[in-house]
Amino acid sequence: MTDSLYRNMVTSGDEADAPLRVRVEHRGDRAVVTLDEPRRLNVLSAPLVRQLRRALTDLDADPDVRSVVLTGTDPGFSAGGDLRMMDAAIDQLDAPEGAADIWRWIRREFGGIARLIAGSDTIFVAALNGAAAGVGLAWALTCDLVIASERAVVVPAFAKLGLIPEVGTSWALTRRLGYQGALAYYLRGQHIDAREAQRLGLVQEVVDHDRLLAAADDWCSRIAALPPHAVAMSKPLLRAAADADWSGALTLEEFAEPTCFTTAAFADSVRSMLS
Repeated sequence: MTDSLYRNMVTSGDEADAPLRVRVEHRGDRAVVTLDEPRRLNVLSAPLVRQLRRALTDLDADPDVRSVVLTGTDPGFSAGGDLRMMDAAIDQLDAPEGAADIWRWIRREFGGIARLIAGSDTIFVAALNGAAAGVGLAWALTCDLVIASERAVVVPAFAKLGLIPEVGTSWALTRRLGYQGALAYYLRGQHIDAREAQRLGLVQEVVDHDRLLAAADDWCSRIAALPPHAVAMSKPLLRAAADADWSGALTLEEFAEPTCFTTAAFADSVRSMLS
């Protein structure tokens, strides 16, 4: 089997002696995952991407982890795609695999992480500590909640690079901003500060920079205080309802709600209110 750009990127990303670029800190029922290549603003190099995917896969499989905070080492959240990798891809466009190799990396690695975040029953909280661009921004917008430091900046770099909104960004932007708002965001290409991002609905909360992880932990505590089944069931329900018409959303709720009635948490809540 001949080498390809995709295989080479996977191999380089999986090298045993590659520096650790993703840190995972377990905190009981929650975990903090930190993109940790600050010298390059946590650019999405092959090692960082592969390490992140393995870390999130392990956390998703852990039944004791109910929430995951995704953040970056200061000064940035993520500068997005690695320009060195993009340059290597350009050089190999005339290879036998052509653009299909780039498609494999985008779908399996970038898209694989986005699908994991969206499809998991675990709640993901993006904590934007600085600039978020490209696929890094896409992953943040895929998370279930986005909170931001006052230093955070949303960077719409797609158009300037000659790219389209990618890895689910088109879905996220049109639902938050509408078609015209999303197109204006794309065409302007202007940096959006944290407060404006909150006004636009791109982030749910803005806090002082030194309180960012504490604020993220507060959200994790809210999750931990609720019955596990209720949060785990609400995430896929609300994601599906976002794309359903009213009747379809009502039907989803009708099928899901009876299951809640069978749980001890629901029974205890009802009886405590009646007592």
